[in-house]
Amino acid sequence: IPRDEWEKKLAEVKVSKRDLNKLIMNYLVIEGYKDAVEKFSQESGLPPNVDLSSIEERMKIRAAIQEGRVDEAIERVNDLDPEILDTNPTLFFHLQQQKLIEFIRDGKITEALDFAQEELAARAEENPEFLDELEQTMSLLAFDSSQNSPVAALLDYSQRLKVASELNAAILKSQCQERNPKLPSLLKMLVWSQNQLEERVSFPKIKNLVTAELEQ
Repeated sequence: IPRDEWEKKLAEVKVSKRDLNKLIMNYLVIEGYKDAVEKFSQESGLPPNVDLSSIEERMKIRAAIQEGRVDEAIERVNDLDPEILDTNPTLFFHLQQQKLIEFIRDGKITEALDFAQEELAARAEENPEFLDELEQTMSLLAFDSSQNSPVAALLDYSQRLKVASELNAAILKSQCQERNPKLPSLLKMLVWSQNQLEERVSFPKIKNLVTAELEQ
């Protein structure tokens, strides 16, 4: 399909500005960009439909995890809604596991061993999945340098992000909000659709999802 013909077909697809604004607002709210939500709401005239203070508290909790302050995050979550952790043992275990990782990261080996024994061992014995995760975490101590461990990725910043995202999703669920923004899913669907269509016909694909630039 020639580029000019393809662009004409794309131009014929009508998407309302309000629907686009809802997509953007959905993303900003779930990802917790409070200031951006306020500004976008003013510019678009679209209400966020959530209490902005709840966004701010979620982001404080997420920041605490991302900065390694697990106890603070747990305290804030319990102040927000104690049932979040009471009804989600997997999430609570992952938070405790992250606290253990922070002990190891800081070289607090005695504290790490004591914490693992007192807080995690009993839970791990009751759940094979927990036991495997605890054993992997404790294996960080088997090396002179934790960075040489096969599971050194547990010390990466991405591990904090993973736990923070899991906790953020649980908070959103407790507030009866969507846990995942729609926009990334739509972009993944776009890429998948292009790949499927490419197997059947030649057409100018979108090569840049940020600018929506088409291939020449």
